[in-house]
Amino acid sequence: MELPGVQLRTLLELTRSRTMTAAAAALGYTPGAVSLHIAALERATGTELVRRAGRRVELTDAGRTLAVHAERILGAQAEAVAALERARGEVAGRLRLGVFGTAAALLLPPALRRLAARHPQLRVVGREVDVDQAYAEVLAGRVDLALGLDYPDAPLARDGAVELVRLRTERFSLAVPAGRAPREAAPLALAGAAAYDWILPPAGSYYGRAIRTACRRAGGEPRVVHEVTDTATSLAMVGAGLGVAPLTGLMLRLRSAGIAAVPLRETVERHIVVAVGAAARSRPSVAALIAALRAGAEPGDGGEPGATWPEDGGEPAPDPDAMPEAVPGPRAGAVSGRPERHTQGSARSGRAASPTGVTAPPHGPAGPRAAGG
Repeated sequence: MELPGVQLRTLLELTRSRTMTAAAAALGYTPGAVSLHIAALERATGTELVRRAGRRVELTDAGRTLAVHAERILGAQAEAVAALERARGEVAGRLRLGVFGTAAALLLPPALRRLAARHPQLRVVGREVDVDQAYAEVLAGRVDLALGLDYPDAPLARDGAVELVRLRTERFSLAVPAGRAPREAAPLALAGAAAYDWILPPAGSYYGRAIRTACRRAGGEPRVVHEVTDTATSLAMVGAGLGVAPLTGLMLRLRSAGIAAVPLRETVERHIVVAVGAAARSRPSVAALIAALRAGAEPGDGGEPGATWPEDGGEPAPDPDAMPEAVPGPRAGAVSGRPERHTQGSARSGRAASPTGVTAPPHGPAGPRAAGG
């Protein structure tokens, strides 16, 4: 009797989720794929494992028995791999790492260079994953580890099968078009900033939910006129004068032209984490990769605002959390070194400063709201 690991993982998730749809969402599959996995297990075992109970599914006695053993089987497999690695006495092999845009661009290169120098027999294969699906990718076994983001205001679900290892905590500031930052040193209150035109990810994402929750806790509701997921695109839109957006030190390294960083009065944070299977955590190769990623995120190694990235030869990045004034940048309207264009509401428009000190037109830093926005 052959019991593939991917099918056993599906059965385990079904015991937790209780519906095909929820299990599919947790594992990153379609409901049809979940049904096929269960059907394959039933053919292999020759017995019914689940039965429908309204919109939910229930495990049969045989299904519950197999689920108990499935957890042991998968755990034993992971422990066997870890034991073999330790027995070899060297850090080697192949690891699949899930990455998202910012991490792939900024955290991964120094980590891989460090690994190549210290553990040349270890090969890391990167795979881009939706940052909100990092946990699910590990749970489903499609990657060994995955870089992700965890927000105190919208935390990732926890499961004993997958651990979250924190690499770094970042505090948010606010990205505004250059030339429209407060002249005063006082941090900006979220309640006042909520009236501006915002560029945010959709409310259904962890990031979008976290920022909206922080604004509401401060007494405001962000006026979202542009829903954009990609960080570099959001900051480019800020530089073009289309609105304001949250900003961290790592984000600032993706793009700084045409924007200024304004500290926030409230503490709003995110954690950069690595999701890893609990049993796989003891593998020497996994431990080495996590250590390299953590080192790359530490101050002085390119992972902290204000630190120089010596391996890349880069210039020090400004720290939006520690600066009393806005980050110096191109004049308002200047984007990516292109000739300056004065959009409505720019620094030369003659508009009065808002109560928060941000020079802005009556509709906020972004100018009049777009049609239909």
